[in-house]
Amino acid sequence: RSRHCPYLDTINRGLKSHAYTHSVQFTHHVFLNLHTLKFYCLPDNYEIIDSSLEDITYVLKPTFTKQHIAGLDKQGKLYRAYDGTTYLPGIVGLNNIKANDYANVVLQAFSNVPPLRNYFLEEENYREIRRPPGDIMFLLVQRFGELMRKLWNPRNFKAHVSPHEMLQAVVLCSKKNFQITKQGDAVDFMTWFLNALHGALGGTKKKKPSIITKAFQGSMRIFSKKLPHPDLLPEEKEALLVTDEYQEQMSESTFLFLTLDLPTAPLYKDEKEQLIIPQVPLFNILGKFNGSTEKEYKTYKENFLKRFQLTKLPPYLIFCIKRFTKNNFFVEKNPTIVNFPITNVDLREYLTEEAQVTEKNTTYDLVANVVHDGKPTEGAYRIHVLHHGTGKWYEMQDLQVTDILPQMITLSEAYIQIWKRQDSDDDTNNHTGV
Repeated sequence: RSRHCPYLDTINRGLKSHAYTHSVQFTHHVFLNLHTLKFYCLPDNYEIIDSSLEDITYVLKPTFTKQHIAGLDKQGKLYRAYDGTTYLPGIVGLNNIKANDYANVVLQAFSNVPPLRNYFLEEENYREIRRPPGDIMFLLVQRFGELMRKLWNPRNFKAHVSPHEMLQAVVLCSKKNFQITKQGDAVDFMTWFLNALHGALGGTKKKKPSIITKAFQGSMRIFSKKLPHPDLLPEEKEALLVTDEYQEQMSESTFLFLTLDLPTAPLYKDEKEQLIIPQVPLFNILGKFNGSTEKEYKTYKENFLKRFQLTKLPPYLIFCIKRFTKNNFFVEKNPTIVNFPITNVDLREYLTEEAQVTEKNTTYDLVANVVHDGKPTEGAYRIHVLHHGTGKWYEMQDLQVTDILPQMITLSEAYIQIWKRQDSDDDTNNHTGV
């Protein structure tokens, strides 16, 4: 049974009322079933049909049409939240519940990758994915979709969103490796989250792609050469170097992000005994992938010399700038500032000769920049994102959202960056293939 409810007018649905969060007070009779999103009048137990309640159900479960999604990056209209503040959908703060800013910045960064966002805004894209019985990992997919729809909702109650349900799923699915109450590392979280989402969406290591691999996966060639033990005599080393085991091996590998190493920070001080923070151009640290730069890698037993060359560039390229070094007892942070242009970074010279022929567009623009401020274990995170519709940059730190000049972005201790290939609007919005 459904009908108009005589009690509806008794609800104080003003801005300061509790009616939006719980519909019942001592003299109120209207309840909302959070699962079905239907309103009931109790104790009479009938469903209420009233269009004035639709704004509440929309906030709980926002939905997006294909037309709405297609226009998200084409305009910069400000919307007014129910509490009177104005905001740009997508440029919305996330609560820092206790110590979860390391996860917030990664979620904000991925919210700003259009093909990923668009895929998760439409629940039917992943609703039919079959998972093995008892598999909890699909919860990550559902919660991430809900969070995307809340962040991009044009009819929010407030100009910020709580990531609580999303983070509860993270704690559960990561078996408490990532916590809400304990500061984590944004790169560690991003690595786990990308791989967990890819797997939960039915993606596999080699054959089956997902929206994650379609957006972010590239490939590289790795040349690896085993080194003789440094304590050996010179003639022993020479004898080993001619054996098969010590010849250079080549392999192909896929990647979801590239790790860029910073040069060791020299501890210079100026005349006033102030520590000088070194700077390095982005292209210097990209030299790792030019096919000739050799880097030594030490394992527990063996040492290798490796060099890298890219064979395929993804539509969205993630850089992780290696700022932290874990020693036995503590974590050290390298404060070197990376100088980078915001647009037109051409990566053609880091491709193999064959790939230089097949890869049409190799130029990228920055769309997200995650920054770590402060000491290694107790610092704080913030993020810069480009709003595609307005072309303006914004800085977000938990609930704080401010606009920022692009030239200020390059002065920060960048930790994670997402770059967008200049042609990649068209080839990732089609979810079937990239």
